[in-house]
Amino acid sequence: METPSVDVVQIVVLAFIQGVTEFLPISSSAHLILPSALSGWQDQGLALDIAVHLGTLLAAVVHFRRDLAGFATSSWALARRRERDDNVNMLLRIGAATVPIAVAGALFKAPIEAHLRTTTVIAVTTIAFGLALWWADRRRGPAACAGTPAWTRGAVAEKLPTYGQALLIGLAQALALVPGASRAGVTITAALALGFGRTAALRFSFLLAIPAIAGAALFAAVDADPRTMLPWPALTTGFVVAAGSAFLCVGAFLRVVEHIGMTPFAIYRVLLGLALLAFF
Repeated sequence: METPSVDVVQIVVLAFIQGVTEFLPISSSAHLILPSALSGWQDQGLALDIAVHLGTLLAAVVHFRRDLAGFATSSWALARRRERDDNVNMLLRIGAATVPIAVAGALFKAPIEAHLRTTTVIAVTTIAFGLALWWADRRRGPAACAGTPAWTRGAVAEKLPTYGQALLIGLAQALALVPGASRAGVTITAALALGFGRTAALRFSFLLAIPAIAGAALFAAVDADPRTMLPWPALTTGFVVAAGSAFLCVGAFLRVVEHIGMTPFAIYRVLLGLALLAFF
């Protein structure tokens, strides 16, 4: 296998798209297919995929560092003194919600990428899950309220998601293996459909992204061929661009989502899917 030629512009564009679309409910697959189809860019290999995933992972870790520190402190207290609080309960629910995509990824990732990674599939799923996002947003729970933990504001009737709710969101996340579905899109849709408010749905989706992105990077690392790896400066560029764009995207999305809702993203997805069907 030949090492891909280094195209800095391509690396920056693809890393920026990955960073932004990782946390917005608009499908990274649908956006990554456009520049490649229009320009005929060469595949930059799994090493770049790993680098941009690690960049978005860093962005999530930095943005939610206080939550993660709380999880670590509470886990230590549980191990030392058998004290269990809402941090531990949330961490356990994130773990339960991660199981479906870990199992589905191990079983179905290869056949899905071999048979479903087509423009038609990406376009149809972009439209279908966009409509689902719009429907779920219309039946969402109440807006964030003061006095409840930051990650659970807006959840209906409970301070924390139940294990059943977490598992259902996790099952929805497994659908993100289908190109065009969008990991953020399906988890936010599932949380909204279960009665979460917008802010609560986003925060649970973003926290759930941390183990999901780490797992995706691990799967890619297993499949990567060191002989096709890009030079370290190129990989570092992809990592930095993905991390920076993802970090800015998470902060902006959390700040404005209660005001703009999901309808603009749903409309955008439908238009993007129609454009893919019409021109590709």
